[in-house]
Amino acid sequence: MAMDNRNGEGGVVPFRTDRFFSVSEKWYFSTREGFDSGPYANKERAAEGLRRFLKVAQLLPSGGQIGNAMRAHRVY
Repeated sequence: MAMDNRNGEGGVVPFRTDRFFSVSEKWYFSTREGFDSGPYANKERAAEGLRRFLKVAQLLPSGGQIGNAMRAHRVY
């Protein structure tokens, strides 16, 4: 299966995977930095957790460390 670049991206297409996964009927999400967050009761709750995580990460100054965002992110 050929993968195309997303709109506005150029160069080699990186490997992509779904951010959400389940283990023992609990849901989690993964970040590009290798951080897994969870467990959540369902995929919708995991998606809300990811939205909150990304909001916090966007508040970091340029070059900020993602670790600060992870410490600020609560798992529900």
